[in-house]
Amino acid sequence: MLLIQFLSLVILLHSVSARPGARAKGPALTRLRPSVPHLEHPAEELPVVSRNGTQLPPYDYSYVFQQLVDHNDPSLGTFRQRYWHTYEFYEPGGPIILFMPGEVDASAYYNYLANSTLNGQIAQKFNGAVVILEHRFFGDSNPLPDLSVQSLRLHTVQQAIDDLAYFAQNVDLPMPGGDQLAPGKAPWILTGGSYGGALVSYTMSNQPEVFYAGFASSAVVQAIVDFWGYFEPIRQAMPANCSADMEAVITHVDSVLTSNDSTQINTLKSTFGLQGLAHNDDFAAALQENLLAWQSMQPSDGPGSEFYEFCDTLEVKSGVSAGASGWGLDHALQAWGNYWKSSYYSEICGDDDVETCLGTYDATNPFWSYDYLQNAERSWQWLLCNEFGFYFDGAPETHPTITSRLVTPSWGERQCGYRFPGAFSNISSAVEVPNARGLNTEYRGWNTTTQRLIFANGINDPWREATVAADGSTSMGSDAQPHLLSDGFHCSDLLTREGAASPKVLNVQQTALQYLEKWLSEWTPSA
Repeated sequence: MLLIQFLSLVILLHSVSARPGARAKGPALTRLRPSVPHLEHPAEELPVVSRNGTQLPPYDYSYVFQQLVDHNDPSLGTFRQRYWHTYEFYEPGGPIILFMPGEVDASAYYNYLANSTLNGQIAQKFNGAVVILEHRFFGDSNPLPDLSVQSLRLHTVQQAIDDLAYFAQNVDLPMPGGDQLAPGKAPWILTGGSYGGALVSYTMSNQPEVFYAGFASSAVVQAIVDFWGYFEPIRQAMPANCSADMEAVITHVDSVLTSNDSTQINTLKSTFGLQGLAHNDDFAAALQENLLAWQSMQPSDGPGSEFYEFCDTLEVKSGVSAGASGWGLDHALQAWGNYWKSSYYSEICGDDDVETCLGTYDATNPFWSYDYLQNAERSWQWLLCNEFGFYFDGAPETHPTITSRLVTPSWGERQCGYRFPGAFSNISSAVEVPNARGLNTEYRGWNTTTQRLIFANGINDPWREATVAADGSTSMGSDAQPHLLSDGFHCSDLLTREGAASPKVLNVQQTALQYLEKWLSEWTPSA
């Protein structure tokens, strides 16, 4: 116990000393994380009460599990992995629902214990208990005292999979009989969304005897390096006039940036107030930023969302909306530029100069290598640089595009070298970096055959092309592995409120519960 307390103190002191004293000055441009939606905490937390009337700890009360630092070398000991838990709906024989929110500090996601989410709906309907487990190297669940390259060698998809399995097999849950609920003694249902949803699929494929059933929402199971498909669901679903004008502007942008005419290039950048941005691909990447607001949209959103405000800027002139073909290049270019200059730049960059905020070529900027703990962006980028890729870029020449083709995977790969110097120099040339092909081979990506696994997706999810609902996926699903599709966005089906807003999302939620009811009725103890 003294050793554990000492190591915890070392980790705390190191994280404090390594953290920059002020806001880190570095590029605002970054690859958006495919995180599950954040639920606002209620203004007043109501008491949590079990079905027999016992008052339980509040949802935000956290527990600690002693997780293995390295599943390949147990001699390295354990670290403190946080989790949250409630058994308000539990009755003997009910399932244990384990949810990992993925690449975030999980303390902001404790409401995923409640029936405002599908986790709580499952627990309420089938008399279960819910657990939320924090991912290693995020939040306060850190195997090592920093996020250096050496420490992050233990930050892999496989280690995360092994964390889930080891937790289920060894945890003594803080509830009556909590030491008698291991897999085999109780049915465990693994749930997750986005990257956490991918972990559901990967874990059930890699550790088939641990989790009885799974629910994977917007699960990004197919690692893709050249991920131009992120913008394809947006292009397909956004207002036709807005997409037409964006395509026209981007075609013009690419034509000017490849002209080698410095006067034209500077005039173009000045239109957006970005004339101080030295590198053309940084400028091209900056224009992707306006599309990223789409990821936070949900069926329950009313008019006035950030994305539609942007489109209105391009398409509403003197109170009149453009037809399906838009207003054309001249108006759209000036309107988009004015949007940046009037408000958008200050929203994302504050008082930073343009090169500090949007430039990515200064390899000496200490921003790249800040290795303090609770730096979720660095932890996520490590997984992208090593295993997933997911570089946002322009569509192929044969396909319509609303983002510039000057942004290519090499734009992101260069930044990986800045963030993690020396991390990739000693890797065998036979291993691809990022090793998306290896990840898809190991865990089957779109082609997993795991049974009792539900995939749920929204047609409007920008991450759709990395899920089993992708246009390029050939897996159609089955009763043993249902593929459910709604008109939702990213992880809409995890949220009870989105079922209330969309009949199609509600149908996905109800259908998922029907499959789980059938499977749970067939479960028998094996231990």
